Amino acid sequence: MKKIKINILALLSALLACGSFSSCTDYLDKAPESEISEDEAFKNFKNFQGFVEEMYFCLPNFTTIYWNNSFNWGEDEFTGINETYMMCDKVDKGDFWGWQSEHDGWGCGFMDIGGFDTGKYSNVGDQPTLWKGSWYAIRKANLGLANLDRMTQATDEERRMIKGQLLFFRGFYHFMLMQYFGGLPYIDEVLGSSALNNPRLTYAECAEKAAEDLRAAADLLPIDWDTTLAGAITKGNNKLRINKIMALGYLGKDLLWAGSPLMTNDPNLAAHGGTKLPGNSLGYNEDFCKRAADALGELLNLVESGQTQYALVPFANYKDLFLSHSRGGLMPGSTEAIYRNPCDDWNRSNWGQTNDYGTKFITDNGICYHPTANYVNYYGMANGLPLDDPDSGFDKTHPWKGRDPRFYHDIRYDGCKLELGGNQKADDVRYAPLYTGGKLRSDTEGSRSGYLNYKFVRDDFNKWDNQGGGNWGASNHMLIPYMRLADVYLMYAEAACNAYGTPSGKSGNFSKTAVQAINTIRQRAGVANVNNKFLGSLESFMSEVRRERAVELAFESHRFTDLRRWMLIDKYPYNIKTSQEFTRSGNLAGIDKDSSVGINRNDPSQSAVVGFTEKVVVERPLSAKHYWLPLKVKDVSMYPEFYQNPGW
Repeated sequence: MKKIKINILALLSALLACGSFSSCTDYLDKAPESEISEDEAFKNFKNFQGFVEEMYFCLPNFTTIYWNNSFNWGEDEFTGINETYMMCDKVDKGDFWGWQSEHDGWGCGFMDIGGFDTGKYSNVGDQPTLWKGSWYAIRKANLGLANLDRMTQATDEERRMIKGQLLFFRGFYHFMLMQYFGGLPYIDEVLGSSALNNPRLTYAECAEKAAEDLRAAADLLPIDWDTTLAGAITKGNNKLRINKIMALGYLGKDLLWAGSPLMTNDPNLAAHGGTKLPGNSLGYNEDFCKRAADALGELLNLVESGQTQYALVPFANYKDLFLSHSRGGLMPGSTEAIYRNPCDDWNRSNWGQTNDYGTKFITDNGICYHPTANYVNYYGMANGLPLDDPDSGFDKTHPWKGRDPRFYHDIRYDGCKLELGGNQKADDVRYAPLYTGGKLRSDTEGSRSGYLNYKFVRDDFNKWDNQGGGNWGASNHMLIPYMRLADVYLMYAEAACNAYGTPSGKSGNFSKTAVQAINTIRQRAGVANVNNKFLGSLESFMSEVRRERAVELAFESHRFTDLRRWMLIDKYPYNIKTSQEFTRSGNLAGIDKDSSVGINRNDPSQSAVVGFTEKVVVERPLSAKHYWLPLKVKDVSMYPEFYQNPGW
């Protein structure tokens, strides 16, 4: 009888399963006592579920895979000019090879760096990475599906839940790779030792196969494991287990991405003799968008009818989506997070990432991430209008006044109070001197743009209030979900309007139109609805859809993929990063320490400035080849059908 390794199942010889032979061989040498028979491994729900759960840990947690992490690669974020090892900096220079360990100088990127040993999280070398972990999980999913008939001691419910998870992971991990690399071989069988010749599919072909798996998974899985007999033994601890809502969410996302402008104009098609899909005036494929709207509408109907455990978090508790503080490392996400990574290493948040959002002056940390001025401009006015609209009321002499409430939650601007305890050593930076020439303005140690990102952290995360790294009791846990409910509303809006060519477009299984879905998210934040002037055409409405995604999902690792699938990443103004230049109004003598001059201590949004202008700091040399990341040379050299992306 065949034997199976209880941890990794010993069947890792296929090159595509792990990315290279060198990353697989370590797992083939296991002690004999770690082996059990295949019949034993798969015979019942408990054993089979143990096999399945390794796939949960094959997805990297991009916020804690290392102490400091770069994951915002659109036009949204700056790092210091000396931090050239960051992927953010590499993208700014057009160097997309930087995602690969062969070209990375940092050693902690979530896509490829480090070793791969599931179940161990002591250092970066033990973390899964997107490229290796995805292929590994796909192989495991296929192996599990091939052995479903061995599950003889199980109920029908248990068999459905095992099969649903396996199908979800096969579709999900293919999608996670496709969004960066385009169409790939869709591996839906256990590969043997024979020579590989699995061809790259077009994006649409690959997406269809992922959709088939995700749809089947949604039909098999429960909404909430706590309501099932199979989940009763782990009742109360099932929040992260794959369910119907997760499957519907990624089914809709897979289909919307397949219907997006880049995918309907897949450059690999032209390079290999194909033709593009038909698209509407904005380049979206209407059929894919209709199917996406249906999947996302099905999900939202379940949520709004009270049949799920999910709900939008009240704006007063918005921070709970991303951070837990002094709660014993509790995983953030509240009721809104749909798909979260289970690798909740809060200790790395406490000592690393959460200390990266002030400046080096405030935290003494080695890294500083901060928003670009051009991205902050997407945060419009509380009246719902963008800053550049003539009716918005935006005033350059009072640029922080009357803004979208999410601006005040996410962004720290000149005059904001950054140290709360009254430590005199903080006097020169207490009220955020972010004006041109201010102490917190620095290309190397402060903000290059005049803004700070506090979406994920509290105002007392500094070396004086002692609520960040160095304080074990703070137990800061920062985690950004891969998918949350607000994203589903926004994806639904994008799919529905492009499926039917109008802001009033809607699916047949959900009551809200595209514009009503956008307004649901705005209303939660206290922002006025989409103004009627943007409802006259699909083009004008989509400008607000794109802006709403920029604001609501800011700095959550979505922007890079959004700009690529919209075919905008190489277009002005999406290819620039800017700073905000201004001075405080009034006598500027001793401005660092005399915070009463030029700012309003009680309400910095009312402060006046002069000379409010914007300056281009970075212009990224991007072109059409940057719509997709380059594959590894060693992988595309394996066989002709596995070819490189255009331009690389």
